[in-house]
Amino acid sequence: MMEFPEGLKYSKEHEWVAVDGGRARVGITDYAQDALGDIVYVQLPAVGLAVAADATCAEVESTKSVSDIYAPASGTVVEVNDSLNDAPETLNQDPYGAGWIFTLELNDPSEVDALLDAAAYKALVESA
Repeated sequence: MMEFPEGLKYSKEHEWVAVDGGRARVGITDYAQDALGDIVYVQLPAVGLAVAADATCAEVESTKSVSDIYAPASGTVVEVNDSLNDAPETLNQDPYGAGWIFTLELNDPSEVDALLDAAAYKALVESA
């Protein structure tokens, strides 16, 4: 059963965003990890990297393909999940928990208001 946790925001590129004040933790959705298959490598963004909304900032490699990860909002990368270097499969096992990818210090927290809520993202996925 696909999970679409309430309280998160979602991008059309299948990233989830958990906003906490001026920060946003970002990962890939259950749908994305399922579509990718077994994830074997994650290229994390550099801490301190300034990103624009919708810009590529990380990469996930699976046994099937390589996929870009996009910044859901503009800001600066302040934290990355280094444990994914040794255990990229965490993205498959726990995409909304231990499988987070990076945290942004948001330039403008209201940018995330333009993202989808759980119901809208679920509708997007089911129409795909």
